[in-house]
Amino acid sequence: MDGPSLGPVPSHARPPHRPIDPMTGETVVAVEGRPSTVDSIAETRIQQGTPAFRRTALALFLAGFSTFGLLYTVQPLLPEFSRHFGVSAAGSAMSLSLTTGTLAVAMLLAGLLSDAVGRRPMMIVALLASATLSLCTALVDDWTTLLVLRTLLGLALSGVPAVAMTYLVEEMDSRALGLAMGLYIGGNAIGGMSGRLLAGIIADHWGWRWGIGVVSIIAIASTVLLWLQLPPSRHFHPRRDGLRQLPSRWRTLFADPGLPWLFATSFVLMGVFVTLYNYLGYHLLAPPYHLSQTVVGLIFSVYLVGTFSSAWMGQQATRYGRGRILSISFALIGAGIVLLAMPWLSAMALGIALVTFGFFGGHSVASSWVGSRAGAMRAEASALYLFAYYLGSSVLGAVGGLAYAAWDWLGVCVFAAVLTLIGGGIVWALQQRAQQPLTA
Repeated sequence: MDGPSLGPVPSHARPPHRPIDPMTGETVVAVEGRPSTVDSIAETRIQQGTPAFRRTALALFLAGFSTFGLLYTVQPLLPEFSRHFGVSAAGSAMSLSLTTGTLAVAMLLAGLLSDAVGRRPMMIVALLASATLSLCTALVDDWTTLLVLRTLLGLALSGVPAVAMTYLVEEMDSRALGLAMGLYIGGNAIGGMSGRLLAGIIADHWGWRWGIGVVSIIAIASTVLLWLQLPPSRHFHPRRDGLRQLPSRWRTLFADPGLPWLFATSFVLMGVFVTLYNYLGYHLLAPPYHLSQTVVGLIFSVYLVGTFSSAWMGQQATRYGRGRILSISFALIGAGIVLLAMPWLSAMALGIALVTFGFFGGHSVASSWVGSRAGAMRAEASALYLFAYYLGSSVLGAVGGLAYAAWDWLGVCVFAAVLTLIGGGIVWALQQRAQQPLTA
């Protein structure tokens, strides 16, 4: 992923670079005594409210939509997998945990590949490959093969999230970054909601294969729109020496007083969120509720509140401070867990809405905070943030299955509540120990 080396690169070691005007596609030639076109481009970032902002926001909204639609299509189908393949709740959850675990590890290197091939091509190819693998998943009738395909899906999807965030940080004006990041994460929310919602409803009527297949075809269409709408990078410069410098960059990032706490925040945020959504369906399909797969799928429509909260909480963080808003996010999640532990469907509906609102708001704030704090190494920092994010989904989501097997839904809620308290403590430590101001 993009970012200068820790020390200056000698001029003789730098490859000759002839900048390209992204508007014309022509090589920019500087004229002595007169500023070149690239000098103007270097000073220009995408401003909020401009046509370029709208195109970029739409394109990356679709990228988030496709990514999370494909990633979480299987979540409402976990009980169906248990019935069809004869696996336990924890075993069924491996269809998601393996994907997110592979995604977490692969994303650490995906950014380096995007440094060589470019942000835009990387995202487009990754989404197309992901949609194809997901479509193949709908055709298999062997549990092991399904898990292999879902693992490969995580590898393919790794080319999107960290690269998209880096693209935004590179191209957006600082005053537009919070809203743009919020809209991108809003696309994540709607994509995650749509993938789950459609898969659940379609599976109830025509089976889980059709559920996955329809979502995969929609993702292919979204990838085409991404290709048509996403503007070329203006502030990207290829690098091919990133792997050699990566360990020293990671050491620098972990030496920062704030970034490791933000990585830990993402681990806990995602772990709580995925754990609750993984096993809520089992709880509602069982006595005394006996809800249908369609009704359980409709629960994921509360993702719409995440679309709002990601952008709104990002703006509030600019106004009131990121630490304060991140603390509020964990408080909302905690209140939601209390409601989810109650036996009434109305309380549970409000509870999952609060959890979703708090999660997407917190993720929006923390992710933009990482990009702003990391400066020149923002690409590597974004990759580490998302590594922790998806590792939380994979590890804590699987552990949540053990809690469900041992103590049913109440065990899941207690497990999630403990994680939320830990998350609140991490945010407190983040604010106390970050000696330098954590500002945009």
